[in-house]
Amino acid sequence: MLGPPALWVLPVAFPMVMAFGGLLGLLGVPIPGVEIGIAVSGLVMGLMVLFELRPPIWFAALVVSAFAVFHGHAHGAEQPAGSNALLYSLAFVIATGLLHLVGILLGETRRWPGGRRFVQAAGGGVALVGLWFLEQALR
Repeated sequence: MLGPPALWVLPVAFPMVMAFGGLLGLLGVPIPGVEIGIAVSGLVMGLMVLFELRPPIWFAALVVSAFAVFHGHAHGAEQPAGSNALLYSLAFVIATGLLHLVGILLGETRRWPGGRRFVQAAGGGVALVGLWFLEQALR
């Protein structure tokens, strides 16, 4: 939604910082409120898309990076027993990159009639799921 250079800066920053969060999780470094942080990330990012907010790139990168730590920590802390930590980490970082690619492609639908509303609706859907996860995390 923010266009260049955010179009590539944010999808690169998230997996890189997420890998760091994953390392913290693998090492057992505690981060309080991980599930809450993940839920809030869905809520906040969904609302930003829904309302077409366009923060400065430095602020967007800061927000995305903060949320990435929570996502990465969850992956690292939940590594299946007996699995190779390096391969597991590479897999969740690559999968996240592919999800970002899908998001970029969906965002490109804004170029067509009705695409803007489609993207906003998708953001609203993500926000609602984030709100639901937040409610679950606070129980």
